[in-house]
Amino acid sequence: MGRTHLIIFFFCLFVFQAAHASKVLIPMDEKGQSNYLKAYGIAFAALKQGTPVYWLLNYKGGSFVMEYSAGIENQCRLKGVTCKKITDAAYAVIAKKLHDPHFNGEIIKLEKPPKIAVYTPLNKEPWDDAVTLALTYAEIPFDKIYASEVLAGDLDKYDWLHLHHEDFTGQYGKFWGQFRAATWYINDKKAAEILAARNGFRKVSQMQLAVVKKIRAFVGSGGNMFAMCSATDTYDIAQAADGTDICDTAYDGDKMDPQAQNKLDYSKCFAFQNFTVSTNMLEYEYSSIDATNYRFITADSDRFNLIKYPAKFDPAAAMLCQNHTSSIKGFMGQTTAFRKAVLKPSVQVLADFARFNEARYIHGEFGNGTWTFYGGHDPEDYQHQINNLPTDLSKHPNSPGYRLILNNVLFPAAKKKAIQTVVLGDTTSTKPAKPIVPEAERTRTFAERIRITSNPTKDELNITLAAAAGDKTGNKIKTVVITTGAGKQVYSGTFNAESVSLRLTDLPSGMFLVKVNGEYAGKVVKN
Repeated sequence: MGRTHLIIFFFCLFVFQAAHASKVLIPMDEKGQSNYLKAYGIAFAALKQGTPVYWLLNYKGGSFVMEYSAGIENQCRLKGVTCKKITDAAYAVIAKKLHDPHFNGEIIKLEKPPKIAVYTPLNKEPWDDAVTLALTYAEIPFDKIYASEVLAGDLDKYDWLHLHHEDFTGQYGKFWGQFRAATWYINDKKAAEILAARNGFRKVSQMQLAVVKKIRAFVGSGGNMFAMCSATDTYDIAQAADGTDICDTAYDGDKMDPQAQNKLDYSKCFAFQNFTVSTNMLEYEYSSIDATNYRFITADSDRFNLIKYPAKFDPAAAMLCQNHTSSIKGFMGQTTAFRKAVLKPSVQVLADFARFNEARYIHGEFGNGTWTFYGGHDPEDYQHQINNLPTDLSKHPNSPGYRLILNNVLFPAAKKKAIQTVVLGDTTSTKPAKPIVPEAERTRTFAERIRITSNPTKDELNITLAAAAGDKTGNKIKTVVITTGAGKQVYSGTFNAESVSLRLTDLPSGMFLVKVNGEYAGKVVKN
């Protein structure tokens, strides 16, 4: 065979392979999917089989792509999940669109299935749990653990932890006013007291605080914690009340500290600050964090909106917000929503109801891990009552509210880039600023050569750009742009220097994204 024939042969072979090599696309847009919730289960199952999954952020509602196999295609068919076989060439066209700097999209590789735990009591009367329902319906495996397992150190086995509708303050859900004579309340209280004693604690509140601290360590070491309803605000209230008795006589047999409010330490909280705890045993409320008592709205008009984060610059927030709609019907809980007035500036609001100045879905970092709080009890039951039957998700396979839960389940499977975060006017940061890399170790990646620090006595941001390896002249900072997470520009400056200092006195409180020369460089928080 001559050289010309060989070239033609290999060219034809390449074309044949390119045309027939294939992938599975699972669309997640509004009209493209028949069962969104089961689709997450397919993605998780693929990861368990060792097949990488690519999450196409903001493409057809946050679609999934993986290498084709007859098994995956068959699973989609059996579970009613819409999928489409596409060629590698067709996927290359999709990837090109997602990589376009003008398109708000990104490709996130999911590599390893997270190990999942749900913190829930075995009896858990009288409540069901939306996350447990979602995991079960999507056929995503999880373990149930509770206080004894957490205190024994079992959290080290897991990547993702969900907190069932727990009361971490030791006030038994503040049901005393209405249900103190109910059999389920009496049994739950007795079971909690026995469990506390078994673990060496005199009070349930003391055991709960010990659990809270274990979970805090889990997050700080790289774990991902997700909570809904009362497990959100009571977790932070317990942290703030560390060492202070906020439980009245009906809960632990002695009076609460009369100076409890003044002794709260908000610096220990993940999300909230400057809130007031409820001291009334008859009030079905923990604190001023929850927006339930501040809103007057009918079920038909109760909706909240997802914030569209820039997927290329803040992929973590974008992952958590993937959905086939940006407007989601509201739902109540003991903790329905979070008043923005008590949010820490470092908190990322993923979804809000601007009319009532409330956040419904928030996210943040602590140490090497993350936490996410989602207000409300059940996304498909507006006002879930005690002893109501659990929601049948087979009737709600396309629930956008439940999709947000499952976004969080897949979130730990993504390989995330380290993001430097700097707090203005503080000597500490949410994440330490990266040191300047020694010249011999400098990389070619622009973002990795950026160092951001702050002046601890001023609202001043310092940005330095290290030269690339072998570059004797050094690169120059040309532009600095600071935006909100939703993309609103709050600062823009033009320079021609290796380092710049920015006075940001007029910058409002909050978390912002920093771009240098058009490249994402990190986050800045102003308290």
